[in-house]
Amino acid sequence: MTNSDTLTDAIPRRSFLHGVGSTLLMTALSQLWERELPAAERRTTFDLHPRLTAHPPKARAVIHLFMNGGPSQMDLFDPKEELTKRHGEDYFNKIAGEVEFPEAAGALMKCPFAFAQHGESGMWVSDVLPHFAKQVDKVTMIRSMHTTNLTHEPALYKIHSGSEFIGRPSLGAWVSYGLGSENQNLPAYVVLDDPQGLPVNGIDNWTSGYLPPLYQGTRFRATGSPVLDLKPDFQQPNPITQLERALIARLDAQHQRQRPERPQLAARISSYELAARMQLAATDALDLSQETAATLEKYGINTPTTDSYGRRCLIARRLVERGVRFVQLFINSQIWDNHSNIGTALKDACERTDKPTAALLADLQQRGLLDDTLVLWGGEMGRLPISQLPPDKDPAKAGRDHNKNALCTWMAGGGVKQGFVLGATDELGFAAVENRVSVEDWHATILHLLGLDHEHLAVDRNGLTERLTGVTHPRIVSEILA
Repeated sequence: MTNSDTLTDAIPRRSFLHGVGSTLLMTALSQLWERELPAAERRTTFDLHPRLTAHPPKARAVIHLFMNGGPSQMDLFDPKEELTKRHGEDYFNKIAGEVEFPEAAGALMKCPFAFAQHGESGMWVSDVLPHFAKQVDKVTMIRSMHTTNLTHEPALYKIHSGSEFIGRPSLGAWVSYGLGSENQNLPAYVVLDDPQGLPVNGIDNWTSGYLPPLYQGTRFRATGSPVLDLKPDFQQPNPITQLERALIARLDAQHQRQRPERPQLAARISSYELAARMQLAATDALDLSQETAATLEKYGINTPTTDSYGRRCLIARRLVERGVRFVQLFINSQIWDNHSNIGTALKDACERTDKPTAALLADLQQRGLLDDTLVLWGGEMGRLPISQLPPDKDPAKAGRDHNKNALCTWMAGGGVKQGFVLGATDELGFAAVENRVSVEDWHATILHLLGLDHEHLAVDRNGLTERLTGVTHPRIVSEILA
């Protein structure tokens, strides 16, 4: 071997020593950095055991009544006299860039319903929500929320996961990851989707993303077997079942000890163990025969229009009563996506959900659960103040297009003010202008009410610190805190 071969093929001593030094330095720094990370960021075991909070929580559980499609703020909670006065006036040129379907855009359109003030708070509610109107003194109404996209798919990802892109953990997954569950025989995060079909984006709405699958939403059916394939194929004596489970637990533990570099094995094992424990607990939680006839009537159960949603609202109460951390309700298709016939379509959506929602609020309060259960209501976007016309241009069939600049949402219980209204939109309801609340602000406030710090509820992934609120700097909406 010549000297030139040595210089070409061998690693120079100086480069070798520099590389070793750099590696040792990075190893030391990574160990120091690891020590400084909050516990949630460097977790090595994944389970649903209850966890300590960053500060005393106001809420211990969440019921999220998600109204997918985009409820119209100026037709439900945000009356606009100016919109009525200027009905029929051309406005398209001023908001052309904010219209998803410009070929169908019409003039300013007044609300087809009547508004009135309700409760001691005097909160404005339109006449399509007569049952909710009786509960307004329990809620905080946010009139100034806004989002970043006017298309359903990215807007849904945004409201559920904080990002417009697929594959991020949902709000419920983050809450389950951060808090665990008070009931080890039921999932921490339960989804009650509509038996008639999945919403836009399907099961991605309740995904755990890059968190272990233990934290994703578990779908419960409102009728029949709560979870498919939950029951064993055949019955056997309990002692034998217990011995089987004990043996499986020992084998799982041994398997995991031999693979310490794979912490997600713990999540997978926990999922199987939870499924076994759910066989009795889930069936009991969904057994509405335990409720009185008066309770069933209040929720609208056994009435065709309200039966489906009423059952799910009542099940939601029974689940949080049993220690489930996060319960989420969806509506099939997009009943709030009123591009046409808003005078009838929006009314129909309200008739399906109004009575059950009001009953849930009253029931939670009567049972002493509302104080520490946070109820959320809202969709992924709002609607425009102009009309959207059908192909035949018949104004009687008009609806409203999507609007990312303004939407209304409300919260109740769990540490928020009662009978309180925050924020305002402009004179036509097009954009939030006063005390604006972003999706990130909303997420951070929900986590705060649950005792979690949105900065520290995080995981280290591919060299990045991932959070529900991303890299933004949201504010806790302190104005609504009780």
